[in-house]
Amino acid sequence: MQTIGLVGGMSWESSAVYYRDLNLGVRQRLGGLSSPRLVLSTVDFAELTDLEETERWDQIGELLAEAGRGVERAGADFLLLCTTTFHKVADQVEEAVDIPLLHLGDVVAEACLAQGATTVGLIGTKVAMEDDFFAERLGRHGVSVIMPAPEHHDWLNSAIYDELVHGRVVDATRRRVVELTEELWDAGARAILLGCTEIETLVSQADVELPVIPCTTLHVNAALDRALS
Repeated sequence: MQTIGLVGGMSWESSAVYYRDLNLGVRQRLGGLSSPRLVLSTVDFAELTDLEETERWDQIGELLAEAGRGVERAGADFLLLCTTTFHKVADQVEEAVDIPLLHLGDVVAEACLAQGATTVGLIGTKVAMEDDFFAERLGRHGVSVIMPAPEHHDWLNSAIYDELVHGRVVDATRRRVVELTEELWDAGARAILLGCTEIETLVSQADVELPVIPCTTLHVNAALDRALS
């Protein structure tokens, strides 16, 4: 079994999902008392969000690159960033380490194509929706991305940062997110990307008529495939 390296803390709720699901996945696949070999480095989310607000992405990239180097030194065979938003600096992290980075965008694009969904809607943070780094990565694989209308971006961002990263799951927020998936469907999306780990704690396939693509779940499964291959 290969050792999976995780850079987390964006938020710790997200890291907890990755840690839990990697362990559950190994138990399901191998049975008994089996658990994954993991190395986890977490960053100070407050520090990163302060830098994000002032768009100091080079500094964010260096902080995550240093965390990635630490994970590599600790024995990881490959690396995951436990976040969608901060994949904005994934190239900077990848250049800083000598182990492979399992990029979320590549994993998600492969799943979209497997489902025949070449046009998808993305629900995530304001950065993920307004910057093209994630949509561009999917576009390399032939998947186009539709975003919610701009008037929803600030509200979605607040729902993630003020509720979900603190573990607060609010029914009214869920209902509004489901309404947004319907708007994306009307705009041409044929599947919905839950493009933020914390969103997966709020919405599932049971809530939405359009096919849901849970990005974190796919990332975890791809990591397990690689570690156990």
